[in-house]
Amino acid sequence: MATSHRSPPPRLLFHSDRGVQYAAGSFRHALTDSMSRRGNCYDNAAMESFWSTLKLELVYRQKLQTHSQARTETFDFIEVFYHRQRRHPPLSGLSPAHFETKNQLT
Repeated sequence: MATSHRSPPPRLLFHSDRGVQYAAGSFRHALTDSMSRRGNCYDNAAMESFWSTLKLELVYRQKLQTHSQARTETFDFIEVFYHRQRRHPPLSGLSPAHFETKNQLT
Protein backbone atom coordinates (compact mmCIF):
# COMPACT_ATOMS: atom_id res chain seq x y z
CA MET A 1 0.00 0.00 0.00
CA ALA A 2 2.80 2.41 0.88
CA THR A 3 4.71 1.83 -2.33
CA SER A 4 1.62 2.31 -4.49
CA HIS A 5 0.57 5.54 -2.75
CA ARG A 6 3.92 7.14 -2.08
CA SER A 7 6.16 6.29 -5.05
CA PRO A 8 9.24 5.69 -2.92
CA PRO A 9 12.65 6.76 -4.16
CA PRO A 10 15.24 4.26 -5.39
CA ARG A 11 17.26 2.57 -2.63
CA LEU A 12 14.36 2.61 -0.16
CA LEU A 13 15.21 0.63 2.99
CA PHE A 14 12.57 -1.87 4.17
CA HIS A 15 12.53 -2.50 7.94
CA SER A 16 11.40 -5.87 9.26
CA ASP A 17 12.15 -8.32 12.02
CA ARG A 18 13.04 -10.87 9.32
CA GLY A 19 10.19 -13.08 10.47
CA VAL A 20 8.85 -16.01 8.47
CA GLN A 21 6.18 -13.84 6.85
CA TYR A 22 9.00 -12.08 4.98
CA ALA A 23 10.57 -15.32 3.72
CA ALA A 24 8.27 -15.88 0.74
CA GLY A 25 10.23 -15.89 -2.49
CA SER A 26 7.97 -13.35 -4.20
CA PHE A 27 8.27 -10.96 -1.26
CA ARG A 28 12.05 -11.28 -1.11
CA HIS A 29 12.26 -10.79 -4.87
CA ALA A 30 10.14 -7.61 -4.68
CA LEU A 31 12.48 -6.18 -2.08
CA THR A 32 15.71 -7.36 -3.72
CA ASP A 33 18.43 -5.81 -1.55
CA SER A 34 16.30 -3.24 0.27
CA MET A 35 15.82 -5.10 3.57
CA SER A 36 17.62 -3.80 6.60
CA ARG A 37 20.89 -5.50 7.43
CA ARG A 38 20.81 -8.56 9.65
CA GLY A 39 21.91 -7.83 13.20
CA ASN A 40 22.08 -4.06 12.77
CA CYS A 41 19.81 -2.66 15.46
CA TYR A 42 20.08 0.88 14.09
CA ASP A 43 18.55 -0.16 10.77
CA ASN A 44 15.42 -1.31 12.56
CA ALA A 45 15.18 1.17 15.46
CA ALA A 46 12.43 3.31 13.91
CA MET A 47 10.19 0.30 13.19
CA GLU A 48 10.80 -1.25 16.60
CA SER A 49 9.70 2.07 18.12
CA PHE A 50 6.59 2.09 15.94
CA TRP A 51 5.60 -1.49 16.88
CA SER A 52 6.07 -0.65 20.55
CA THR A 53 3.87 2.44 20.20
CA LEU A 54 1.19 0.51 18.31
CA LYS A 55 1.07 -2.17 20.99
CA LEU A 56 1.09 0.25 23.93
CA GLU A 57 -1.37 2.77 22.51
CA LEU A 58 -3.77 0.46 20.68
CA VAL A 59 -3.42 -3.29 21.15
CA TYR A 60 -2.95 -3.47 24.93
CA ARG A 61 -5.67 -0.88 25.64
CA GLN A 62 -8.59 -2.81 24.21
CA LYS A 63 -9.71 -6.30 23.42
CA LEU A 64 -10.07 -6.69 19.68
CA GLN A 65 -12.83 -9.23 19.11
CA THR A 66 -12.50 -10.04 15.41
CA HIS A 67 -9.93 -9.94 12.64
CA SER A 68 -12.06 -7.31 10.89
CA GLN A 69 -12.12 -5.13 14.00
CA ALA A 70 -8.35 -5.50 14.40
CA ARG A 71 -7.79 -4.45 10.76
CA THR A 72 -10.10 -1.43 11.07
CA GLU A 73 -8.67 -0.29 14.41
CA THR A 74 -5.10 -0.71 13.20
CA PHE A 75 -5.77 1.20 9.97
CA ASP A 76 -7.46 4.02 11.91
CA PHE A 77 -4.62 4.15 14.43
CA ILE A 78 -1.95 4.41 11.74
CA GLU A 79 -3.66 6.53 9.08
CA VAL A 80 -5.85 8.79 11.20
CA PHE A 81 -4.04 9.12 14.52
CA TYR A 82 -0.36 8.15 14.19
CA HIS A 83 0.38 9.92 10.88
CA ARG A 84 -1.93 12.92 11.18
CA GLN A 85 -2.43 13.72 14.88
CA ARG A 86 0.16 12.08 17.13
CA ARG A 87 3.12 14.30 17.90
CA HIS A 88 6.54 12.75 17.26
CA PRO A 89 9.46 14.11 19.31
CA PRO A 90 12.06 13.29 16.61
CA LEU A 91 10.03 15.46 14.19
CA SER A 92 10.18 18.52 16.46
CA GLY A 93 6.87 17.51 18.02
CA LEU A 94 4.99 17.51 14.71
CA SER A 95 2.89 14.73 13.25
CA PRO A 96 4.48 12.99 10.24
CA ALA A 97 1.85 14.51 7.91
CA HIS A 98 2.50 18.02 9.25
CA PHE A 99 6.26 17.48 9.10
CA GLU A 100 6.04 16.38 5.45
CA THR A 101 3.85 19.33 4.51
CA LYS A 102 6.10 21.78 6.31
CA ASN A 103 9.23 20.32 4.72
CA GLN A 104 7.67 19.47 1.32
CA LEU A 105 8.76 15.82 1.51
CA THR A 106 5.84 14.36 -0.41
